[in-house]
Amino acid sequence: MLPEILPRPAPIANAEYRARRRALMEALPADGAVLLPGAALVTRSRDSEFPFRQDSDFHYLTGFPEPDALLLLLPGRAEGEAVLFCQDRDPALEAWTGIRLGAEGAVREHGVDQAFENAERDARLAELLDGRRTLYLPLDSAEAMTLAESVRATLGARVRRGARPPEAFADVASLLHEARLVKSEAELALLRHAAEISARAHVRAMRAARPGLAEYHLQAELEHEFRWQGGSGPAYASIVGGGPNACVLHYIENRDPLKQGELVLIDAGAEFDLYAGDITRTFPVDGRFTDPQRALYEVVLGVQERAVAAVAPGMTLAEIHAGVVRGLTEGLIGLGLLEGEVQARIDDESYKRFYLHSTSHWLGLDVHDVGGYRRDGEPRPLVPGMVLTVEPGLYVPADDDIPEAFRGIGIRIEDDVAVTAEGHEVLTAGVPKRVAGIEALMAKE
Repeated sequence: MLPEILPRPAPIANAEYRARRRALMEALPADGAVLLPGAALVTRSRDSEFPFRQDSDFHYLTGFPEPDALLLLLPGRAEGEAVLFCQDRDPALEAWTGIRLGAEGAVREHGVDQAFENAERDARLAELLDGRRTLYLPLDSAEAMTLAESVRATLGARVRRGARPPEAFADVASLLHEARLVKSEAELALLRHAAEISARAHVRAMRAARPGLAEYHLQAELEHEFRWQGGSGPAYASIVGGGPNACVLHYIENRDPLKQGELVLIDAGAEFDLYAGDITRTFPVDGRFTDPQRALYEVVLGVQERAVAAVAPGMTLAEIHAGVVRGLTEGLIGLGLLEGEVQARIDDESYKRFYLHSTSHWLGLDVHDVGGYRRDGEPRPLVPGMVLTVEPGLYVPADDDIPEAFRGIGIRIEDDVAVTAEGHEVLTAGVPKRVAGIEALMAKE
């Protein structure tokens, strides 16, 4: 019997994209403009490209799915404030690579005010930006900077004829990324769906796991579910680390055999309509935790559950992380992996031998999503609509001074959490994380 197919959430409406563009333009000076390139195709080898994924900022403002596009936002322009350049219609190429929307399709399907095909871009770009004193663009984009410098040079050569070239470039990210940090209801629906797909994939991998398989077999189970449910694939390179490989934070080789008596750590999430899921679960390859594995796991689990419970408006990620560090340090001392007083081990950072990373990051169109973690120099309070991960872990090196029963064990537990007015919503509750639930799921008939 084929697996269940989940109903798809509604795509983000053009009205929301228009509202985002309007909000960004309202933050600009009257003589400012935005110049934002979309993503390009990237060659994989010879005449083969990697699967195309639109630039996240460009998608956030347009929803436009094709490569080699360019967006201009021109506040106050009578002929249209949102102008899109896109690929030319070309029936000969479209027979090989698919139908292109073209300028008319961009206006009709994506609600921009005006569109032109790229064949007209060089002739029109300087004219459209004439008189715009400050250009807001991604300053880390070589393409954007090249276009902006070309416009300034072209208009600079026309000054005697009345042209007014841009006087300054500013980073659009400082405005755009703040907007992206708080998600709309439509975005939350997509994130819930990405999380549900991701949870189902983890459940599927747990059920499939057994000694004798390889890490890549579980990766195949995960990514089959991502695609089966309409996702574009993984939101980032899937991590499947058995045994000591779980202690490598970004282990992605996924090639080693899964062994009896070892744990396997899976950090993987689906991408759906460009929104990311991000889950980590750690479980025994053979379905039963050993006593040392369970003892270490329960430390991480207890800390993770308390950290999730702390997510609420007004809380900061720094406070949540501090609580995680204290809880993990207490657990490490209790298990004999550290000695002394808890605060002393926090102060001298001894815990960092076993816990190397932060507890949380933002989640959205990017798996490590944009938006500042501090505001006016202080940790940023959470507000409803933010989405974050909670992912404490312990990674025990296989060193001689470590009790043998704990050597080479890596454990991480990660959930996706949305901040709500009442507190929080766990988006990834569909995959078990308590010992009894994992062992029951993995019990072989």
